[in-house]
Amino acid sequence: MPYPALRSIHVHPLKAARGHAPREAVVEPWGLAGDRRWMLVDGDGRFVSQRPHPRMALVAAEPRPGGGIRVSAPGREAHTVGVPDPGRTVPVEIWRDKVEAVPADDAAHAWFSAHLETDVRLVHLDAPATGRPVDPAYGRAGETVSFADGFPLLLAALSSLDAVNSLIAQGDHSDEGPLPMNRFRPNVVVDGTPPWAEDDWRRVAIGDVTFRVVKKCGRCVVTTTDQHTAERGKEPLRTLARHRRFGDQLVFGQNLVPETTGKIRIGDAFTVLE
Repeated sequence: MPYPALRSIHVHPLKAARGHAPREAVVEPWGLAGDRRWMLVDGDGRFVSQRPHPRMALVAAEPRPGGGIRVSAPGREAHTVGVPDPGRTVPVEIWRDKVEAVPADDAAHAWFSAHLETDVRLVHLDAPATGRPVDPAYGRAGETVSFADGFPLLLAALSSLDAVNSLIAQGDHSDEGPLPMNRFRPNVVVDGTPPWAEDDWRRVAIGDVTFRVVKKCGRCVVTTTDQHTAERGKEPLRTLARHRRFGDQLVFGQNLVPETTGKIRIGDAFTVLE
């Protein structure tokens, strides 16, 4: 593999659930095709995430033809959900954004409510092109995002993960490391760049697709959650607080907004344009 290059791709069909790692993916204006088009909401219509519900990490969501998903979790029978009829929508809230989403069927609501042991509903974002705008402090007119936290894609660098793990090994909670990349739930992972070089990038290309690098990614308690057991520790937040604090945020990774669309593949050349 030539360097720098795209090492892996990660698509999370259901927000806060485990995703899958295809060898290629289509970049759409609002993110990778199929990424975070489904979301759980509580009784008030607010989004549900791993922050209060770490057991979401135990749910695997696999894409199905036509945009549906097949979900599974330890001790539960797998369940397949088809894309619901877009004719009926309900208002939902993700962070400060209010969006119209399409509810799934009652069987899907019941499956997730039983797994999380609380009342939740599953909803689908039918038209991301007319959905949530990217934060106007970083986005441009007409730029939208799916149910991702704030931006279409998240990029991480393997060298920076190695640097974090090296620092963890020197700290008070060295037994928690080394941490895998899935703690940070990126969409694209690049290899062959110096540690923390991404702090200075402004525009990048993966193969023929170009992106603006718009904002460092502030990290939360989800990064301390083992994505296979749902157990929580202290790292990497303890180490990021000491070494990667920017203002009031603990930072790992960079948020991207696509400038162009197209297909990206593992092994594609990664180029820093600015």
